[in-house]
Parts: sequence; structure tokens; C-alpha cells
Amino acid sequence: QVQLLESGGGLVQAGGSLTLSCAASGSIFSINAMAWYRQSPGKQRELVAIVTTCDNTNYVDSVKERFTISRDKSTVYLQMNSLKPEDTAVYYCNEDVFYSVRDRRVLWGQGTQVTVSS
Repeated sequence: QVQLLESGGGLVQAGGSLTLSCAASGSIFSINAMAWYRQSPGKQRELVAIVTTCDNTNYVDSVKERFTISRDKSTVYLQMNSLKPEDTAVYYCNEDVFYSVRDRRVLWGQGTQVTVSS
């Protein structure tokens, strides 16, 4: 069974940096898009960044020029620079995974807390 394991969250001061990673384990045929979402208390989960199989990327406006998403085989990363208190949230990775040609599933990581202090 494929699982996503996240790491890299924590507490950082405003202006600091963190790198999140999310590794897929298990028997994988291929992975399409990989993405990071975040959710703050009382808010809906929002898409932060996405990277396609062709390494095309897209970001929510609030993180452009500060965050960078990248992928390496079955691992997706989120480099976060110039962090702001409003970036505080639980961050979730998301991968569109094929177990086989006919078995496609969307997987979520367990979530990792990012807290930015002012």
C-alpha cells in the first residue's frame, strides 16, 4: 500500500525558511501531479503549489516568489523562504498516484504543522 510521509515542519521566526518533504512509499507505477495544500484554523484547505510531471509549476498568489515546489521521483518538496505569520498552517502533500495502469488514486500526507512567529 502506498503511503505519503511528510517531514520538515516546525516553528520559525518571520523571515525564516523551512523545507517540507513528502515521500511516497510502496509499489508505484507512476505519479502524475504533486502538490502542497495548507489549512489554518477556521479556514478551508487551499492549494499552495503544484508541480506536474513536466515540472510545470503553479502557486497561489500569496506565496509566489517566496515558495518553490520541486519533485524528485516519488518525493515532493516545498522550499519556503521569507515566511510570514500568515503562512502558519498545517501543510498537506497530495499526490496523484497510479498503482497500475488501471488503479489511480489521490493520496494525502498526514499533515505537518508550520508555525511562523512574529
